[in-house]
Amino acid sequence: MFINMKRSHVIYHILVWLVLAALLLLTSENKTSIPHITFYTLFTLSNITIFYTSYFFISSYFIGNKRYLTGLIIAFVFTLTIALIKLAIAVYNSDILMRYGDNLEKTFTKGEYFSSAIIITLFFMFLGYGFRLASNSYQMEQARKTLETEKLNAELAFLKSQINPHFLFNSLNNIYSLAYQKSDKAPEAILKLSEIMRYMLYESNDDKVSLEDEINYLENYIDLQKLRVKEQVYLELTIHVDNYQHRIMPLLVISFLENVFKHGVATDKEHPIRITVEVQNNRLHFRAQNKKNKLNKDKTGGIGLTNLKRRLELGYPDKHTFIVQDNEDYYSSELFVYL
Repeated sequence: MFINMKRSHVIYHILVWLVLAALLLLTSENKTSIPHITFYTLFTLSNITIFYTSYFFISSYFIGNKRYLTGLIIAFVFTLTIALIKLAIAVYNSDILMRYGDNLEKTFTKGEYFSSAIIITLFFMFLGYGFRLASNSYQMEQARKTLETEKLNAELAFLKSQINPHFLFNSLNNIYSLAYQKSDKAPEAILKLSEIMRYMLYESNDDKVSLEDEINYLENYIDLQKLRVKEQVYLELTIHVDNYQHRIMPLLVISFLENVFKHGVATDKEHPIRITVEVQNNRLHFRAQNKKNKLNKDKTGGIGLTNLKRRLELGYPDKHTFIVQDNEDYYSSELFVYL
């Protein structure tokens, strides 16, 4: 099986061979001799042929097809053939190719030259095999990373898709409660919900959204929750952001807020809900604190925090800290994310 080489890779290969050939020629004896340069170029081309024959063809018997015996036979015959051809050319031009030394006073024997030709042929064959092995390993690693990225993106998309129906289910329950009570707040709650759903469906489709949009979404969600409560809601929202243009994963803190309003006390003036959003030096700090509602007997587990933890693992690996403090009377959750 042949490997398709990109055009840029072909250019790199050509440049490497030209530089290598030039360096070897400059360091060889009789480099100014025209016949020597001619045969040197011929043998260089033969070595390049050996390299790519091994790279494209022979190595496939060992790496892809795993037909080792066939590959060894082909490699043996190919090496022997190339070495014999080089020997024949050298013997026919012995005055140029078989002599060496400062004054060309020494002569290679046929056995020495043949052995040298075999060693050189094997060197370029193993070099081609090594490059093919390295190339395959690199391509497999890139394919693995691509597959892993696609898998993570698919899982993130699935986790995000869970948020919308989960949030919608809870919000519709709240609006149903307002409608059932014939509250004047119901129309405003529906309007708030439509604004929130517009953001969730259309503006949060990207992997990252602006921090400003996410905070607006957070404020709309709080307003929606306030509408469903008959009594005065006591909530302290603190926002300190050095740059609203930071990009973050969308719908990141919705699960915190859902837990606050589902299990917390929102009408205690002495113990208000406290929500803090801070961004300093590219670090997001979100904190939600609330007094527990002991009258709330809803013990059903939601997908919110489990979903959030998994999204953080995928979207901010080794860049986040998630802290929960849960005692008899109070619940606090904190999130630190390096943007």
